[in-house]
Amino acid sequence: MGQAGRRVEGPRCVAIVGPFGSGKTTLLEAILARTGAVNKFGSVDAGGSVGDSSNEARAHHMSVEANIAETDFMDDTYTFIDCPGSVEFQFESQPALSAVDLAVVVCEPDVKKIPALQVILKSLEERNIPRILFLNKMDKCTSRVREMVEALQVASAAPLLLRQIPIWKAESAIGYIDLALERAFMYNEHAPSELVDMSATDQEREWDARYSMLETLSDYDDVLMEQLLEDREPSADQVFENLVEEMRQGQVVPVLIGAAEQENGIMRLLKVLRHEGPGIETTAKRLSCPEPTDGSAILQVMKSIHTSHGGKLSISRILKGSIKDGDVFYGADGDEIGRMSGLFHVQGQKTIKDNQADVGEVIALGKLDNAHTGITLTTSKAGIDALDSHALPAPVYAMAVRPKEHRDEVKLHATLQKLAEEDPSLLIEQNQNSGETILYGQGEMHLRVALERLEGKYSINIESQDPAVPYKETIRKSTSVRGRHKKQSGGHGQFGDVLIDIKPLQRGEGFAFTQTITGGVVPKNYFGSVENGVKDALVKGPLAGFEVVDVAVNLSDGSYHAVDSSDQAFRSAGTLAMREGLPDCSPVLLEPIMNVKIAVPNDATPKVNTIVAARRGQLLGYDARPDWEGWDIVESLMPQSEIGNLIIELRSVSAGVASFEAVFDHMQELTGRNSDLVIEAAKAAE
Repeated sequence: MGQAGRRVEGPRCVAIVGPFGSGKTTLLEAILARTGAVNKFGSVDAGGSVGDSSNEARAHHMSVEANIAETDFMDDTYTFIDCPGSVEFQFESQPALSAVDLAVVVCEPDVKKIPALQVILKSLEERNIPRILFLNKMDKCTSRVREMVEALQVASAAPLLLRQIPIWKAESAIGYIDLALERAFMYNEHAPSELVDMSATDQEREWDARYSMLETLSDYDDVLMEQLLEDREPSADQVFENLVEEMRQGQVVPVLIGAAEQENGIMRLLKVLRHEGPGIETTAKRLSCPEPTDGSAILQVMKSIHTSHGGKLSISRILKGSIKDGDVFYGADGDEIGRMSGLFHVQGQKTIKDNQADVGEVIALGKLDNAHTGITLTTSKAGIDALDSHALPAPVYAMAVRPKEHRDEVKLHATLQKLAEEDPSLLIEQNQNSGETILYGQGEMHLRVALERLEGKYSINIESQDPAVPYKETIRKSTSVRGRHKKQSGGHGQFGDVLIDIKPLQRGEGFAFTQTITGGVVPKNYFGSVENGVKDALVKGPLAGFEVVDVAVNLSDGSYHAVDSSDQAFRSAGTLAMREGLPDCSPVLLEPIMNVKIAVPNDATPKVNTIVAARRGQLLGYDARPDWEGWDIVESLMPQSEIGNLIIELRSVSAGVASFEAVFDHMQELTGRNSDLVIEAAKAAE
């Protein structure tokens, strides 16, 4: 059948996403076990699963990167991408989401997970990725499923369409009724479900729930709407046609139920993916992928992996054409990316070599060092622009890192670049003022895992600390001071004599140098030298050695010697005058103040306001977050020194989903006890 019909053919790529702890990796393991890709159902907790197979994932019992596994089901090939659930690691898998055909959103029947579910659904909605909600852990559900779906609806822009209802016995879900098939099935642990007859009570429940499903579908189909109004039963083919098209268009989000740990509901999920999910043709169209006229291939790079022995692997989806080992790839403007050396299928941490791959397949390209995550590749020398771009999330946590061994400094820089390639949400900055290497990320655990990789995978022992806050110093009073540099050591001496006036400027005006010399007491050719000497003194202020800003200096008088004066002598005189005068100008510390916009579910807004106040923040107000039902944006001004671990506290009051953006706003005087502490720390560090 074509893409407009029911079932499509060819390889499929499916993302498994969902909040932290919802059972995504267990679902992947159940799918692999049910399809025969693994001989034994692996336990996540015991560290035996295909997903979460890295040392870091197993150490923390959580997904910290996207895991990829391939399997066959009823003669179709499926590549599943198990994406991290924690908000700290979610962006790592965002480039991979672009090229998937469909997303299975795994969620527990728990209203506390609604904010996290909303974050994930938003990312899918923004990309127009078709999605199915798999309501997991039904063996532990104690509430009515229809009520739970109604509660979860706030997280989805599209209607959640219940496709199955549970069969209950002693308050436990022992099976399900498929509302589209109008059949009942009894669960068998780690085995396919068994078709059973519906009881009269279940038959009534099925009629009621099915009618609700058809009503929702009819919102997008006038023919179905007319049939329901006339009390005519639509044909089974028509119902499935509506289910397929409305899901593929993102108009509805079908809801399936099950329990991945017992492999309950897995076969039905697989059949929905097989018969109703879109394929590569639809995905390529969604990405606005051009149709090559020369038969060339087009690929989207979904993820980069640096292996210990095999070099770099570029996990890619073939959107058009086919490839073979040894092909040369090109990027934008026909820039040659390189020749592939090795072509592999991926199964968790394992790779399986192949010689060629066709459209729709997810494949690892070996040793394409210039192929970065998120770019689009082609075998055409004409090149191709990237089909999908990803806005990097604002970093919310930072640490300064350095190797314990000096010999590892060069290695550290190269290794950090590899980490950032594998996870584009890791940002690296070389701070020229402090001399620090700063690693930015999405949370404390995000950066902790990065350091564990540096030490475990790349054998670099790391020291870390909070990044230096860029304090400044300024003055509040004016003074005039003379600086004289005179030195005689045989032959020509050194002589420079200046009188300078120092005064404060308005905040943010920086530095100004002027001269009002009359009578040539200081020759013009030395004015620049005096200014340079003044600037030398501003590098380290009198309070704590921070840069001095917002200062005006005027050269008003001085003297020179026809033989002994020089540029260096007048530069030294300017420095001496400033160092003597600045302490008399009532110096004061300045701290950077940031404009902080915090995105948070609105039930946590009062707690966020308290957090802002406790961190010396000035609350500017809050408003509803645009297009995010139930969320607020809280805006404040907050000292940069108070932002270091802000995200930890914000997430503790927001079910782990809060985020923020901070941009520099202004410098502000810091006095009293807080100033004393900064000065003491700076002097202790000298």
